[in-house]
Amino acid sequence: MNHWTCSQLGMSVKAHNGEIVVGHDGLYGNGLLLHCLALYIISFFTSVLLYFEYKNMTKMRLAHIANSLSHPSHLTVIVRAIPWNQEGSYSGTLTKFFTEFYPSSYLSHQMVYHSGSVQKLIHDAEKMYKLMKSDRVEQRCVQLVRCGFCGGTTTSFNILDNDCKSCKAETSLDTSDLQQKECAAALVFFRTRYAALVASEALQSPNPMLWVTDAAPEPSDIYWSNLSVPHRLFWIRRIAVIVASVCFVIFFLIPVVFTQSLVHLDKLKKIMPFLNNVVERKLFEQLITGYLPSVVFIIFLSVVPPLMMLFSTLEGAISRSGRKRSTCIKSIYFVIWNVFFANILTEAAIEHYQVSIQKLGDPKNIPHVLAKAVPSTATFFTTYVLTSGWASLSVELIQPFPLIFNSFCRFILRNTDDLSYGTYTFPYHTEVPRVLLFGLLGFSCSILAPLILPILLFYFVLAFLVYRNQILNVYVTEYDSGGLYWPIVHNTTIFSLVLTQTIALGVFGLKKSPVASGFTFPLIICTLLFHEYCRQRFHPVFRKIPAQTLLEMDRKDEATGKIQELHQKVQSSYCQFKSKKINLHKETEQSPSELALDSTEKGNNATVEVDMEETAAEKKQKAESPDLESPHS
Repeated sequence: MNHWTCSQLGMSVKAHNGEIVVGHDGLYGNGLLLHCLALYIISFFTSVLLYFEYKNMTKMRLAHIANSLSHPSHLTVIVRAIPWNQEGSYSGTLTKFFTEFYPSSYLSHQMVYHSGSVQKLIHDAEKMYKLMKSDRVEQRCVQLVRCGFCGGTTTSFNILDNDCKSCKAETSLDTSDLQQKECAAALVFFRTRYAALVASEALQSPNPMLWVTDAAPEPSDIYWSNLSVPHRLFWIRRIAVIVASVCFVIFFLIPVVFTQSLVHLDKLKKIMPFLNNVVERKLFEQLITGYLPSVVFIIFLSVVPPLMMLFSTLEGAISRSGRKRSTCIKSIYFVIWNVFFANILTEAAIEHYQVSIQKLGDPKNIPHVLAKAVPSTATFFTTYVLTSGWASLSVELIQPFPLIFNSFCRFILRNTDDLSYGTYTFPYHTEVPRVLLFGLLGFSCSILAPLILPILLFYFVLAFLVYRNQILNVYVTEYDSGGLYWPIVHNTTIFSLVLTQTIALGVFGLKKSPVASGFTFPLIICTLLFHEYCRQRFHPVFRKIPAQTLLEMDRKDEATGKIQELHQKVQSSYCQFKSKKINLHKETEQSPSELALDSTEKGNNATVEVDMEETAAEKKQKAESPDLESPHS
């Protein structure tokens, strides 16, 4: 008996006594089972690595919380939607509420004032109008140097003498004026960390729309602009953001279809004969069908992170890290749908229009559609990794935009001062979605189109080196969220793994292999159970701070006598308005109240107030502080 196996056809051909017998045990018995075995190996090692990394990140987060003894955020709670009392101010209403219901733990509070761009422009316009009406001020204004375009420096502004009475009146802070600018939000300070934890987690009023409390972020992490927005508007904003996101996803299908149509230029030439004259040269046709679709798609994708950042801001994030993390999640959803699913479904629709549309109407046929479409889009995904991945790492190293901006300021505007452009935090909201998308492509193509794996491996090795250098030596660590990006990475990796198993199930179903399909279905169930275990075991630590840890920190501070020092520190840590006092001979940094008092009491030094978002001393201190999430996110 002779026996041959034709693996590509999925058949076995046997010659027995001059008769040819065709069976289905060749590929089905060997090839598909090998693919199923490879799927088991990938799933097993991925789950093991995810488990140990989640466990390690949980230990690091707990250690980060336990070692942050002097962080004022543990004693601070953000209170919003403070009810208005016609007899007094928001500050009086808040003091009465917390002294009545938290008499032993309430320490003090700090009101939040309206500080939006519109209010600031209006205030500056009113101030300049009053200054222009004063003849005395006009006589005391001294022009220094020319503008930057004429060869001047950034100190080209007017300096007003402090002995001018009108200037004193403008720089002084009036208590009644501050009360008028109060908004229904405040920072409330407590005597112990446990009291602040209870206040932030509890429902303060029978009306959930009043006295809304949240745990406060770090002083450098707080996003002041959203605190001044009325809390009752955020649920309307969230609905508007959902509607806008859906519309944007639908609109983005246009560039997806356009890029896929460039890939299938041969089919377009049948529909549009005039394209035959355009792409007569073979090299030009290869450029259009191979490299151009990825470039066009990346250009369209460049508008996604800024738009998602705007959506996250409108949703009401109270911290800068929370806003960037929300942007990261939205970007991940967007790129997974539009880069992966939309391209695959568009490919399926172009190849088999009527059949694909009919199959997509039945959810049971989705694995079969994915099984057919993923291998056909592997070439596009490979080009996309080369274009978006490798090119993005080059741009990350070169930093062309800060380089161009700094060169423009130095040689065109003649600015010789230290330029702060480029010293920003690491762009997690753009880089994390890209890395996770490449991980999704690697998982989904691992058993169907494995030629993409060496390219992805080279990218990840190079990305590790580049990102490590950038985080340690280039970007400034302004705040630390305590590793909160890791749950995003874990959940996306689990989704990629389940999607890969579902695609493999569709492939085994197309090949009519009940044995391989029977082994794949339990694998999906086991992966989902593993994810649920990790969610129950580790994820609560990333959502809330353990009360036991905070109680131990409180007892340690009481035993060492540092609790009073911490109370003094926490009341001066959060400053909504920071000013920098520039003297002709020296520079000092003061709070607004100290600066106003100094300008009223002291003499004739020429000073000017410049609003600063962050001082140089704080930048240096934060750059030296370790960041938990940087090496692991």
